[in-house]
Parts: sequence; structure tokens; C-alpha cells
Amino acid sequence: MTIDCKGEQFILSKERAIFWLAKKMLIISDLHIGKSAHFRRSGIQVPDTVGLTDLHRLTSLMKEFEPETLLVTGDMFHNNLNSDANAFEDWRRHYAHLKVVLIKGNHDALKNEDYEALNIEVHPKELLFAPFRFIHDQPVERDEYYNICGHIHPGIVLYGKARQQLKFPCFYFGQHCAILPAFSVFTGLKILKQQEGDRFYALALHKVIKVL
Repeated sequence: MTIDCKGEQFILSKERAIFWLAKKMLIISDLHIGKSAHFRRSGIQVPDTVGLTDLHRLTSLMKEFEPETLLVTGDMFHNNLNSDANAFEDWRRHYAHLKVVLIKGNHDALKNEDYEALNIEVHPKELLFAPFRFIHDQPVERDEYYNICGHIHPGIVLYGKARQQLKFPCFYFGQHCAILPAFSVFTGLKILKQQEGDRFYALALHKVIKVL
């Protein structure tokens, strides 16, 4: 689905990503590489295929859009490098030509040399790319930049005719801020309530659905 955001054309992908057409930039948030291994180390049995599934989806996006830049608005990694990160290291070598940019999130705690070894350009707080500010969590103060962030893993409830209700991840576009769904499938949801002027795009039935 293609939408207009501040005069720029964005493609919203069913794989929880935005493709900025003019910049050939793929934008995702909350990849959480290593989260499943982190849980397994704590004795919680999470399949090791979780992280691989996310990388397979990322690969399909690379083939579909052929981006020049991958921009991650925070929580690319889940605290530290672990066994799950090995698969990403292999993936990164395969896409060595790709520019990868990370705006640090609260879980991005790798050492500087780790990011350098993976050829990842790191911004500690934000990246200004007019008319947008890319940042992990939406700022309280407002200015001339439109904020694009992640962090909260937004979701929305859709209701059926017989009072059924289902929760889905979603893209949120408000007056001052857009929030991306968590890219990783191994995350929870924060249900958002629609305010006047807000736009929601639910990720349901393997497609992007505008919520009216």
C-alpha cells in the first residue's frame, strides 16, 4: 500500500516495513536480534527458528525493493551478541553493499567495535532527514520535523459483526508522529486508541488494511 506522508511517498509492506521511494530506503524498527537466544539462556524454551524467520522476511524485502539503505529506528539487537547474532553476521556479509543505519534504542547495548565489525552506522539519539526525524521513542517536544519511531510495538483491535475481536500489529500515523510495528514476530503489542485525524494501517490476513 502506498501512502503520502508529508509530501513523500511511502510503501507500507505487510512484512512490517516502510519503503521510502525517493530515497530507496527500507525502514524498520525493533528487530530484536538475539531475543530468542536471550530467553533460552534464561531457561525459557523459545524456538531458535524465530530469529531466522525474521531474517528470511528481511531477505524477501531486500529482493522486493532493492533498497540502498536499511534504516532501523532502534532495538536492532536485544542487549548483547549471542548465538542468534551469528545468523545476522552471515546475512550482513551477503549484503555487504547495503548501507545499514541504526538509531540506538533502549536494548542496543553492543560495544562500538561490534557495530563497526558489522559495518553499521550508529546514531546515539536521532537522525534528521528532512522533513523527518528518525528516533526510537517519540519525543515529548514538537518542532518542524515529523517523527518516525518504534519502541512501543503498536497494535489495534478489529471487531467482527458477532462481537469477535482480534488484535493485530499496525502502522500508526498521527499529526506529529508515525510509529512502526515491531519487525520481529517475537514481540507483544501495545493497543492504541484512535484519535481524530489518526491513520491506522493494520497488518492482517497477510496484507496491509487501512482502518476506517
